[in-house]
Amino acid sequence: MQLCCWSPSLKKRGDRFMQRHMQRSSRAGFSRTMLTVVLAVACAQLLPAQKNKDKDDPTVRTLQGQVNDPDDKPVAGAVVQLKDTKTLQVRSFITQANGDYRFSGLRADTDYEIKADYNGMSSDNKRLSNFDTRKIATVNLKLNKKSDQDKSK
Repeated sequence: MQLCCWSPSLKKRGDRFMQRHMQRSSRAGFSRTMLTVVLAVACAQLLPAQKNKDKDDPTVRTLQGQVNDPDDKPVAGAVVQLKDTKTLQVRSFITQANGDYRFSGLRADTDYEIKADYNGMSSDNKRLSNFDTRKIATVNLKLNKKSDQDKSK
């Protein structure tokens, strides 16, 4: 009994098998690559749709404004806190160089409390009501001097 034999006909059959196998795997690799490209393009097309969704959604709104010091100069680096009065969740934003802040994706059916703090100064608490129907609400905050805050206590 012979365990292994080598003949030119087996070599030809083996070569043809390898060629077919290589063709299949290269086609499969190409198919996978194309599928990946198609999915990536489809996902990229959906991203702008997500951004526009909030603009069209009547249940979502944005709050923006500016934080000013007692001399009405914009304050960079102030911490603006936004408190959801239903869930008591607090979100924070550090003002930009021009004193601006922005909170987006807010629920229109919820009241929010807003205040700002900077170097021991604080603003009065302001409220964004659910009855305020503006899509983009603007609430400017003015920091009070320490002596003004002490008088109110």
